[in-house]
Amino acid sequence: MHRGKLSLQNSIIFFVLAVVFISLLITEILISQLVADTVENSQSEKATNVARMVALSPLVMEGLSGERDESDIQTFANDIKAATNVEFVVVMDMDGIRKSHPDSSKVGKHFRGGDEGPVLQGKEHVSISKGTLGHSLRSFTPVIDNGKQVGAVAVGITLKDVEKAVDKSRKGILIGIGLGLLIGVIGAVVLARYIKKILLGLEPIQIARLVEERSAMLNSVREGIIATDQDSRITLVNKSALSIFKKAGLDDQPIGKDVNIYMSTSRMTDVIRTGEAELDQEQEINGVILLVNRVPIVLNKKTVGAISTFRDKTEVRQLAGQLTGVQLYADALRAQAHEFMNKLHVILGMVHMKNYDQLSQYISETVNHRSNEINLVSQMMQEPVLAGFLIGKLSYAREAGVELHFSSERPIPKPQNYEMVHELITIVGNLIDNAIDAVMDCPIKKVEAIFEYADDILTIEVSDTGTGMTEEEQNKVLQKGYSTKGQNRGFGLHLVIQSINKLEGEFIISSKPGQGTEFVVYIPYNS
Repeated sequence: MHRGKLSLQNSIIFFVLAVVFISLLITEILISQLVADTVENSQSEKATNVARMVALSPLVMEGLSGERDESDIQTFANDIKAATNVEFVVVMDMDGIRKSHPDSSKVGKHFRGGDEGPVLQGKEHVSISKGTLGHSLRSFTPVIDNGKQVGAVAVGITLKDVEKAVDKSRKGILIGIGLGLLIGVIGAVVLARYIKKILLGLEPIQIARLVEERSAMLNSVREGIIATDQDSRITLVNKSALSIFKKAGLDDQPIGKDVNIYMSTSRMTDVIRTGEAELDQEQEINGVILLVNRVPIVLNKKTVGAISTFRDKTEVRQLAGQLTGVQLYADALRAQAHEFMNKLHVILGMVHMKNYDQLSQYISETVNHRSNEINLVSQMMQEPVLAGFLIGKLSYAREAGVELHFSSERPIPKPQNYEMVHELITIVGNLIDNAIDAVMDCPIKKVEAIFEYADDILTIEVSDTGTGMTEEEQNKVLQKGYSTKGQNRGFGLHLVIQSINKLEGEFIISSKPGQGTEFVVYIPYNS
């Protein structure tokens, strides 16, 4: 958090309080004015009602008409004043001379205020003016007797009473405003803490930095990344994923779409439903094979989505092919080094025995044999990784004391699709290894691998002089985990069948007990 800037929590509290305070202040102003107007109208209505009641009194009419003693008006007016709790009740004749007043000394004198003119002309009205009792709200009503105006009644309520009524109403408003502010403070604090908790205690600048770092990280990795929410809606896709989707011919705007509609082969909905991860799985999207990992996103022990990372299996296979080639060359060098040490011992013995003529012949034969062997394999197999693989198998067979032969009527060209190399290594490697194992305990230890390429079909024939298999064993040998060689075996031929199926090839097994085994594979092969 930068110095001098409010934290997220304090900022939320400050702005919420500001909004609440301004809202309540505006409300107080509007309501106070409304209350003041209402109270004033109420007091005006009260004064008018009292004035009308007095004006309609027969006693007042008779007193103003001379039919009754005027002093009765004073007594009646004071009784009404006391009963209605008004400031004054003044009855006047048509000349504005008072016939009643709270101060009896003012009776017989002219009405003061200057606002009695309209009522003496027969108009009822309300005004605010200053009289002998100070500023007051006055209601004037004419007195009509037999259709003729004989005087007027003025009822006054002091403005202090009006202000007291307004202040009393405003006090309730202010109490409400205070309670509103208190609730606003509590709500602001609770809201700020709740938001702080949701954001894991991070400040906005930290969140912005994390978003930038996440975006940079997601777009820098070579693996494709896609995430969905609990409704299987796509929420995140990085650049590598978009590149793979584009390669597969999918829309480049997947955000917000249902992952099952966008990618029909996706199993992310199953991961969300089961909550179980799926690792190192293959997925095909319009011919593009992906190596995929899918894991659920769990929050508070509840699955709220899923995330998948994947990579084009072609790249993985190329890398595996390169690594396999390196390993094969290393194995070949190890076998050759072991074989070379044995030959050096032979040479050393001949030197000690001084059999120079035989030594010369032995060295010539060894050099020519090794050179011919490498040239044969290199010319037969033009793919370097496969050639190195076969050379390694020759050295491995010699170490095992097995005679291994390779043959082909014509050179085998490089495959058009490099992905085939990995599958061919799996097929040829496991067939040769099985054949070598089959002849280890036999008097004649021979294995032969014949390669033929014609009409875009690659034929691989591996035969051995082993003990062979019964028909029942032939049916079981292709099952995963079954082996006649003991436990923890029986995976090689299963892998061979998987690779043949991937390449849309076919195979034939021919074997009889005591006559060896022949395994023939036919694979579509474009050079």
